[in-house]
Amino acid sequence: KASIESLLPSLNEANHATAQEIARIPELIKGYGHVKERNLKTARLQWAGLMHDYRNGGVAAEKLAA
Repeated sequence: KASIESLLPSLNEANHATAQEIARIPELIKGYGHVKERNLKTARLQWAGLMHDYRNGGVAAEKLAA
């Protein structure tokens, strides 16, 4: 929730698709025990990359359009 709220002030057309991807990250964290830990690790890496893209003007949206 805090991540999404921090994005709202700078949300625009260029970074909207990236913001949507960031909002979907919790869906990746499934399972129990070692399965959940693995999924959490993957989700954190994806979150870091998407946040980088978001801060740089929605690069992920440009990747989707390509």
